[in-house]
Amino acid sequence: MIVVTGANGQLGRLVIKHLISKVDASEIVAAVRTPEKASDLAALGVQVREADYSKPETLKKAFEGAEKVLLISSSEVGQRTQQHINVIDAAKNEGVSLIAYTSLLHVDISPLGLATEHIETEKYLKENKVPFVLLRNGWYTENYLASVAPSIEHGAFIGSAGEGQISSASRNDYAEAAAVVLTSEEPQAGKVYELAGDESYTLANLAAVISRETGKQIPYVNLPQNEFKEALIGAGLSEPFAALLANSDAGASLGGLFDDSRELNGLIGRPTTDLSEMIKAIIA
Repeated sequence: MIVVTGANGQLGRLVIKHLISKVDASEIVAAVRTPEKASDLAALGVQVREADYSKPETLKKAFEGAEKVLLISSSEVGQRTQQHINVIDAAKNEGVSLIAYTSLLHVDISPLGLATEHIETEKYLKENKVPFVLLRNGWYTENYLASVAPSIEHGAFIGSAGEGQISSASRNDYAEAAAVVLTSEEPQAGKVYELAGDESYTLANLAAVISRETGKQIPYVNLPQNEFKEALIGAGLSEPFAALLANSDAGASLGGLFDDSRELNGLIGRPTTDLSEMIKAIIA
């Protein structure tokens, strides 16, 4: 039995979609905070169980009979380490044979502020001698696609990534990789996958693609990190989330989102989703 935590999230739902193509749906558990919001997953034959990262008593029940657990990192920055510890402890107590954890690309040397809680989680996994595999996911292309429409509206794509190369991939690419690892016949415990897109680009390159596809001149405007954060707040983002995105862009300028190993390609057995095609779809 394979348990996918955070299964109501965008990544979790995609992982389940790929798992269903590989194993019987009855062998999959969608562990979610609010089961009533996962009725569509239940309709597919997947078991739906309540699992709140902050409520250990729900995790024990969610993991009963589990062989493998995919721990999708929490979205609650600042609370994630303890939440992940709760999940790891519950999985260990239930005797799971493997925990797959979605960490961050090159987290041990990453300049991104996001790295801290991932490092702490990886450390806890190692110290507790739980069989685990690390899926160190790079940036989701969707993180930047959310800015395509505003860039067209305002005539510029803004950021703080400078000339940093970004090796992003689609959320679906990462989800498929997770499903491959969880269903692999090869032993996965102890492996570390650095996962990123096949091709790398700067935000100036991204702006050029938008310009080409729209027929409008959309330049990339690089801002100091704090100015970018304030611009995001002005666009309606919360201060913590704006600060996180601005910090991540600054980290990208230092190479924090670059990787050319093509390990993701190797896992899924195909090229990662093309940036231009994703932008075309957004514009269409």
